[in-house]
Amino acid sequence: MLTKMSSFFVRTLREDPVEAEVDSHKLLVRAGYIRRAAPGIYTWLPLGLKTLRRVENIVREEMDRIGGQELQFPMLLSSEPYVATNRWEEFGPSLFKLKDRKEGDYLLAPTHEEMFTLAVKDMYTSYKDLPVILYQMKEKYRDEARPRAGIIRGREFVMKDSYSFDLTDDGLEHSYALHRGAYRRVFTRLGLDFVICHAMSGPMGGSASEEFLFPCAIGEDTFVKSPGGYAANAEAVTTIAPEPLPYEDAPAAEVRPTPDATTIEALVNQANKLYPRPDRPWEASDTLKNVVVVADYPDGRKEVLVIGVPGNREVDMKRLEASLSPADVRMAEAKDLEAYPDLVPGYIGPQVIGPNSSKRTTDADGNPVGSPRYLIDPRIVPGTRWVAGANQPGMHVFNLVCGRDFTADATIEAAEVMEGDPAPDGSGSLTLERGIEIGHIFALGRKYAKALGLSVLDENGKSQVVTMGSYGIGVSRLVAAIAEENHDDRGLMWPLNIAPFQVHVLATGKDPEIFATAEKLACQLDAAGLQVLYDDRPKASAGVKFKDAELLGMPYALVVGKGLAEGKVEIRQRREGTTQETTPESCVEELLQAIEKETAKTAFSLTSTELIGEPDQWEKDQN
Repeated sequence: MLTKMSSFFVRTLREDPVEAEVDSHKLLVRAGYIRRAAPGIYTWLPLGLKTLRRVENIVREEMDRIGGQELQFPMLLSSEPYVATNRWEEFGPSLFKLKDRKEGDYLLAPTHEEMFTLAVKDMYTSYKDLPVILYQMKEKYRDEARPRAGIIRGREFVMKDSYSFDLTDDGLEHSYALHRGAYRRVFTRLGLDFVICHAMSGPMGGSASEEFLFPCAIGEDTFVKSPGGYAANAEAVTTIAPEPLPYEDAPAAEVRPTPDATTIEALVNQANKLYPRPDRPWEASDTLKNVVVVADYPDGRKEVLVIGVPGNREVDMKRLEASLSPADVRMAEAKDLEAYPDLVPGYIGPQVIGPNSSKRTTDADGNPVGSPRYLIDPRIVPGTRWVAGANQPGMHVFNLVCGRDFTADATIEAAEVMEGDPAPDGSGSLTLERGIEIGHIFALGRKYAKALGLSVLDENGKSQVVTMGSYGIGVSRLVAAIAEENHDDRGLMWPLNIAPFQVHVLATGKDPEIFATAEKLACQLDAAGLQVLYDDRPKASAGVKFKDAELLGMPYALVVGKGLAEGKVEIRQRREGTTQETTPESCVEELLQAIEKETAKTAFSLTSTELIGEPDQWEKDQN
């Protein structure tokens, strides 16, 4: 049935929504694809839902291609499985929890590892049943503290999550490779550039984790690349620690006045003014910055920590949280420091922290008490010399030597990664980019299977715990990423295989013959199997129709207007911005040929080697 604008449930807006921050959010709302229902929650309108379904179908085709079987779990779940895996608490405040009328604990699912595991446990008992890949397309819920950018980071979102179940680690490796290859095909078919990055497993656990990031200036993730091919989320970058230095000849540490030097910049200025070095000026990298934070753990425990980093670097809270997962981390406030009067804000030095504190004792379980734990950057090695706070207002210590004058409880990856840092694998200097996470794959191993008792009998009749992989794609987020990549100052520009309609037919004029011809051509295109949107609005001007067509972003427009009197109609290609005159008699065939040609450009063949995710062969097939 032909879709007509006069009866289609869509309204376009000329002004950007007030709450919109990024282009994809602005355009998806203005073009009538989504509408805000509540903070971080959006209604999918008919245009948006059609686009979402196109993306889902591409993901589904590639999952089916590797042998995945689709199912669907409820959104409302009992707490019991999540309690068994400790994630009822580990998820912390991001978990939507509720009680039923009988005071039973339930949640809105943020992810479904437990349910997949229990489903296989319920139905499979033998190694002969494995391997198996199960997946679903499903809404997920997380109580985001700061929903932003429309459907890029919302509190309700659509995710494809799949899980592999194998008897052996080799089997898991094969399933992981299958998904890796499938994801590469999905994002290629969607026309999105992507970078595969090493990532942190976080609360998910497991032995391996990789993110698929879409490079984009508005992305929330920072990732790094090297000329030699290293790529990682900044949270997962490991620091190359220098070798310890001899310090037998180091001068004694000396406390010196540094008035009003409560910042690293002020300290460097004061040091150069009052205590100039003979060899070179003091720099921020000569100073030791100590930052006090509070880690809030899911079980309700709170821990004050001091993080030591070189003064030329900031503490990256995302890296710190990744290192302390599953804790949430925040900067300490004055009330958090009340129990530690030795810590003087602006002048905190390691002499009174952690193992250096005379107040440090241990409790009955052997845990340190009396002084915060002191965690330092891996670059702070024995023999390195620092200018640090003297724990007195207006005073700093010069020539403070690590290993001689202070030690730490442990090292931690918390300092920001900087442009030019060496890649951990020695493949060159790192460059930093921003990106949107569009996929994530985990080699989970046996964490969830053990917690929930998933085992099968092997060929010798012995019980074996099953090993699992977890693989997610943010389907609704992909719609936003594609919109972010495919727009101009006039509106959206959907790729052909994503667009809700392939052809937008416009009747521009008041002559009844124009409308009759436009509807006839629209029906012919529809009958030929194309998805067609026909703008039949009798009172809308040609200018309004053109603006709406550009805003909505269909790949092709067929314009029937005043040129019809001379036997002419126009075919417009949205992305290329081209206009081609043709005749009503030939335009349908020309559109079919153009669409067939464009479709062929994005098609690619599959080989048995590519199906197991071999990247070199996959790239060769594409080229």
